Amino acid sequence: MADSHAENPRQNVTFASNGDQAHGYLATPPAGTGPGVIVVQEWWGLDDHIVDICDRLAAEGFTILAPDLFGGRTTHDSDEAGAMMSALPVEQAARDLSGAVGFLLGHEGVSSSTVGVVGFCMGGGFALLLAAQQGEKVSAVVPFYGVGQGVPDEFRGLRAAVQGHYGEQDAFYPADAARALEQQIRDEAGVDVQFFYYPAGHAFHNDKDRLGTYDDESAKLAWSRTVDFLRATVS
Repeated sequence: MADSHAENPRQNVTFASNGDQAHGYLATPPAGTGPGVIVVQEWWGLDDHIVDICDRLAAEGFTILAPDLFGGRTTHDSDEAGAMMSALPVEQAARDLSGAVGFLLGHEGVSSSTVGVVGFCMGGGFALLLAAQQGEKVSAVVPFYGVGQGVPDEFRGLRAAVQGHYGEQDAFYPADAARALEQQIRDEAGVDVQFFYYPAGHAFHNDKDRLGTYDDESAKLAWSRTVDFLRATVS
């Protein structure tokens, strides 16, 4: 939100958020236009890793927006990150994410009539929330080990196809909880749901490895599945 905005050099775009302004990072594909995808940050904030993910997806042909849900703040301390995540009001994040959907769908660089959403850790929870709230506007949602206050209680409004990526050794979100979530989405939303489970811990895709859980083989497989899924579903 504008009233608590801190400087973050990664921000390069401002967009409307329910009467206020939100900020984020926009990446466009080499062709200049492509299907729109929102990337939702981890609890570290809009950091270099999230920017790298956006740039990698843009290189695959997508137009990417990563909203800065922490108003410019970043950290590499897990205790501080946990506190920042806990202090983020769900309603504020939902407003900013909704604004991101509107921004992308109206952007000249977006060729699709729907958007996809990819989120990591805290962002995986909020990616599911956004899809549940935005209905037909979101055609694909990809939660990576989604945790936190953004994980919805119910999914009846969700219309997107879902592809999840979860670790069998995730201490933050056990695989049994992920399997129960997978079934709940399938039962309540009636959409195509496929969760993949990897021999890895939480945040296995983050090559900055701040939790010591990065798994190169799992990360590469999850990434290729994500790109193929987005290409097949976002149009």
